[in-house]
Amino acid sequence: MLTETPNRMPPMPTPPEPHAAALAEVPSRLEYPWGDALPDSGSAIEVAPGIYWLRMGLPFALNHINLWLLRDRLPHPSQIGVMQEGWTAVDCGIDNPSTREAWQHIDQNVLQGLPILRVLVTHMHPDHMGMAHHLCARWQAPLWMSTSEYQSAAMASAGLSNFGGAATVAFFAAHGWRNPDELAVVQSRVGYYKSMVPAVPPTYVRLMDGASVTIGERRWQCLSGFGHSPEHMALHSAQDDVLISGDMLLPSISTNISVYATEPESNPLQLFLDSLSAMSHLTHETLVLPSHGRPFKGAPTRLQQLRAHHDDRLSELMACCRQQAISGHEALPTLFKRALDVHQTTFAMGEAVAHLHALWQSGQVDRRLGDDGIYRFGAAQS
Repeated sequence: MLTETPNRMPPMPTPPEPHAAALAEVPSRLEYPWGDALPDSGSAIEVAPGIYWLRMGLPFALNHINLWLLRDRLPHPSQIGVMQEGWTAVDCGIDNPSTREAWQHIDQNVLQGLPILRVLVTHMHPDHMGMAHHLCARWQAPLWMSTSEYQSAAMASAGLSNFGGAATVAFFAAHGWRNPDELAVVQSRVGYYKSMVPAVPPTYVRLMDGASVTIGERRWQCLSGFGHSPEHMALHSAQDDVLISGDMLLPSISTNISVYATEPESNPLQLFLDSLSAMSHLTHETLVLPSHGRPFKGAPTRLQQLRAHHDDRLSELMACCRQQAISGHEALPTLFKRALDVHQTTFAMGEAVAHLHALWQSGQVDRRLGDDGIYRFGAAQS
């Protein structure tokens, strides 16, 4: 058996407890300014002047995505000195017949006869990226996104995907998932991404952390986030205290944080927690526009909840590792209390390995490669 000790990072520090008086000022619950109201497919709700909330269906357990339309004006591409009125679309939905139909209704009922001037995508996941090629071609609009996300989308749409195929099967097998029937399903998913993102626009405009983007009358600052995807980009308007958070800050579910076959030694959970720290300037009054769930206020509360969630999962896994060395697959019952189908298990496996890697790369556990070719994680030997 081979025991690996990586280049050790210092143990993850426990976030300092806020001063009692400051803590008392942080509400314990989130606020939902629109209550239970939801936009129908093909319609919109104006959540701030010139910012419209769209909601489109997904064929998953996570059955919807929120998209955003922002009133915009840009120099006309062919008429010097003329400004063109229109919209910036933030995220797109997957490419399937129902989403295309929903966008047709948006064109008829929401766009007010104005064109989409640009398509801004927070990250490369199919529910955000799928219709980008269609909208960009339909409106002759440029795509805006970060370089890492654009390149990852292009690779995945070309068949070099994290979501299935032989490399993904080998990665899961090395972390203890050995059921041949289930892995056959994973093997068959080599075209899974392309089925929802059939093409990627051939050019793009690069978004970078800290960059300023003017959309209409608002100036937005790009906030990069890591751990969920390669270089997720959220947008914050300080003047109106609005955050388009993408998947980095969701009100009721925790963002999936996974290790993938293409970067098998990664530590995405630490990257995600560091990204949450970068949002510490948000206030309780910040209007957060998430990709899933309802718009909410109470960002400091939600940031605390997410940290506590991952701290709890790490503590539970550490207790298991003290009893015996475990694989990623053996960690699933500790992290997920419900039955999982194959689709859900692919995400659960990535998340389990991410939490084990956080413990491993902080020096709390050692990773051992067994004679059976499976990595197991046990409490570090002092």
